[in-house]
Amino acid sequence: MKRAMGGATGIGKTASLRQPPPTPRTAFAHKFPVPSRFTVLRIAPTIIVAMLALGSRAIPAQPTPTIVGDYTATVNSTFVVRLHLRLDAEGALTGSADIPSQSEFGDSLEDIHLEGRDLSFAITRHTDGEWKGTVAGDGRTLTGAFIQWAGSMPMNFVRSSSVPAAKPSAVDGIWLARVGAGKAPRRIQVVVGSDDAGRESCVFDLPDQRQMGAECANVVFAGGAFSFDLPVASGHWSGQLSADGKVLAGTWSQGKTAPLNFARQTEALTAVPVPPPVYSAAMAPVAAADLASVLGRDLAEALTSGELAPATGGGVSIGVVEHGVRRVIEFGSARPDSIFEIGAVTKTFTGLLLSQMVAQGKARLDEPVRELLPPGTVAKPDGPEITLLDLATHRSGLRWFPSNFYYADANNPFADYSAAKLYAFLGRHGVAKRADATIRNSELAFGLLGQALANRAGTSYAALLKDEIAGPLGMIDTAVSLSPAQQIRLLPGHDADHRPARAWDFDSLAGAGAVRSTAGDMLLYLEANLHPESFKPIPGSPGAATLSAALIQSHRLQPALSPETRIGFGWLYQTATGDYWHNGATGGYSSYAFFNPEGDYAGVVLMNASPGPDGAFVDRLGQHISQRLAGKPAVSLAN
Repeated sequence: MKRAMGGATGIGKTASLRQPPPTPRTAFAHKFPVPSRFTVLRIAPTIIVAMLALGSRAIPAQPTPTIVGDYTATVNSTFVVRLHLRLDAEGALTGSADIPSQSEFGDSLEDIHLEGRDLSFAITRHTDGEWKGTVAGDGRTLTGAFIQWAGSMPMNFVRSSSVPAAKPSAVDGIWLARVGAGKAPRRIQVVVGSDDAGRESCVFDLPDQRQMGAECANVVFAGGAFSFDLPVASGHWSGQLSADGKVLAGTWSQGKTAPLNFARQTEALTAVPVPPPVYSAAMAPVAAADLASVLGRDLAEALTSGELAPATGGGVSIGVVEHGVRRVIEFGSARPDSIFEIGAVTKTFTGLLLSQMVAQGKARLDEPVRELLPPGTVAKPDGPEITLLDLATHRSGLRWFPSNFYYADANNPFADYSAAKLYAFLGRHGVAKRADATIRNSELAFGLLGQALANRAGTSYAALLKDEIAGPLGMIDTAVSLSPAQQIRLLPGHDADHRPARAWDFDSLAGAGAVRSTAGDMLLYLEANLHPESFKPIPGSPGAATLSAALIQSHRLQPALSPETRIGFGWLYQTATGDYWHNGATGGYSSYAFFNPEGDYAGVVLMNASPGPDGAFVDRLGQHISQRLAGKPAVSLAN
């Protein structure tokens, strides 16, 4: 996962083809989990996220079935890109790309357009680049170029014509190993095959973790010895086929070496499906004063053998307010004054900062973001351009991350992405708003919005947050940077496997995820959101006079994202429940916040662990609390 940053990289006009390292992501929405990057045997921690699946696919005009299939491009004789084009259930063209030498597999294609024989698509997860070209009449070749911020280079794809061997080799087949003890060991599946030229290949699956299809490399079978590399995990397996052909006995190497034996199977496993949510029976609406005892019972299993068991180091701090009654509740290692990173819940603060500056006459919702950047940063486009409202409501069309997002430390990835780098990206990318811009989550958009607002105010994002929101609300423990005394109260973070994880620092993208806070402070924020017309800001604080009007404006719902979801300035709105909500995550923390004006209740859940491959525990807990306060069946918190 860690790669040193060594100068500018990208697809350039020279003979090199390189990419930025994997981009970390902060959590955006609980309903659409994204699996973690592939890990094996609990080695090599990953940055786990969840995001709202918006705008990830554009429906092409009249998709042509003849280009459905697997294609390969070989660049400079050594660099291989594999393309997988498919039709979904609705007949829309979808696809993914693998770059084995960079350990990238399954990167979704976005903005796929096929008109006649003209084809284009974006690969944005790790490259933030676009391929444009033409399809041959028989669909066998795709001829074009890959375009990235640093330039472009030819990239021609040829449809795979590999024919399976008429007589499989002795090692071909389905192999299964089990790792770990107890009732639920992790299963590892390797599917081996050979072609008519005698070349072996294999695919590596972790069905219990829903991580399937990692391609092997350097697959060799000779004289009964079998070996392969797994680039995505920097791993290697080698061993021997038994005389009866039923066992592959060998060792797995990934930093350390351990025995790993496979047994032949007759049927392949598929990914274990995500189980449907289980609900605890509804009970009468729970008052805030009674919630601690109810949660103590509902969390019993999690506290003894689940996400909050003593061995995990996990702690959760919960704040609730209901009809004016406030409570802060802690479980596990958390304390009443513990500080946490709130991740992408920061976006709701950034949206409110925009609303504040509009209420103060310092900005306009329809104002182009270009006008808040240093002169000369980016040229004025010929047509429509991205506005501040576009940035705050996921309608800018900007991709997830800027294409020059390279980090020196994977454990602190945002720390060195400076304003200069952000402006350099914008200068190349531009700020034109495409007519067909899709609604999509973008860390870049909210980071840019925060930086632009700070520019207009002539200060930093951290200072703007303090003056306009934290100060007026008396949120003394809510900040981007902590004092030495506060740093002591920052609960140590953990990754999804409960290993220690460091806190994250932010520079120019602070508006996407930099805020740290406590449950008590977050309740002050949520109470102001519940009753923007009547809360009492601290007199004399810089943003006090306009904060009420700004809060009201930030709740105004924009056109629907889906039948179930609308959006305010950062806040998502669930039409079925009346909850405004958002969640977040960093490398060692996760969060969930909600408020319900009609029910007059609100809550926040802060935890010192990042989400796992099936999503965040805090998402379930946050929903559970909202459902208990509403008197509805509550999603189960059992392991």
